[in-house]
Amino acid sequence: MKTILVTGGAGFIGSHLCKKLFEQGNKIICLDNFFTGSKKNVELMLADKNFKLVEHDIIEPFFTEEKIDQIYNLACPASPVHYQYDAIRTVKANTIGVINMLGLAKSHGARILQASTSEVYGDPAEHPQKESYWGNVNTIGPRACYDEGKRVAETLFFDYHRKHGLEIRVARIFNTYGENMAENDGRVVSNFITQALLNNDITIYGNGSQTRSFCYVSDLVNGLIKLMDKQGFIGPINLGNPVESTIKEIAEKIIIQTGSKSKLVYRPLPQDDPKQRRPDITLAKEKLNWQPEIKFEDGLKKTIDYFKKIIA
Repeated sequence: MKTILVTGGAGFIGSHLCKKLFEQGNKIICLDNFFTGSKKNVELMLADKNFKLVEHDIIEPFFTEEKIDQIYNLACPASPVHYQYDAIRTVKANTIGVINMLGLAKSHGARILQASTSEVYGDPAEHPQKESYWGNVNTIGPRACYDEGKRVAETLFFDYHRKHGLEIRVARIFNTYGENMAENDGRVVSNFITQALLNNDITIYGNGSQTRSFCYVSDLVNGLIKLMDKQGFIGPINLGNPVESTIKEIAEKIIIQTGSKSKLVYRPLPQDDPKQRRPDITLAKEKLNWQPEIKFEDGLKKTIDYFKKIIA
């Protein structure tokens, strides 16, 4: 049994990660400040002595006498509506918060994984995006608090690795969807499903030709665990689904699956919004023997069923 700390553990991806690690027989310490996370996402584990939920913001130092073996650092708002709400705090989570977690890993001799993002590539001039691509990011735009925050978090991880020999792992997560998404989180899939189920107009920003690649959350979690447990490989590594769709195609699929009467309406594209996004997962296949298994339509059905319960 390992003792594993998951920051942002009550959030969308974090809660699924906690559940999977818990089911594997590990002791879990779940840290969350509940800005975007929710206790209901982990409530089924709360009664077990091997699961501990701690309300904490990683911007403040965290100490525990329990010996920690692994740390998954997922603590950061991940959708534009949330990370732009308090841009300075988002930067702090990715700098001060990351330094706190790296220091904790150093003091415990723990291996630590950073949940980085495809947003480190910005509005990419390379397509699909390989890990070797340095990105095209506006350092002073409204998305920079997240994009640049995650980039400097990667820098900190590698500097701690070089200076202190810290065991690090860096995963660049592409668009992910599934149960436990918040209906108001501002992400494409959750927005479209909520609007479709309510028969409201579906809002598309831009002309709908921009592309995204969506990975079902269980596939993503399996990739994170494989990366954490892989010996001799630190990343960075892309984790995402290379099947690419336009935003308009995604909206149309959701309308069909929900049987919605919603119409598509178009709004101006936000500043610095990426025009295309698709991961090259050659490295993940080679190093981790990982690739997504859930087809978008199958994962979408599960996600729609989840949102039906929430909205009801």
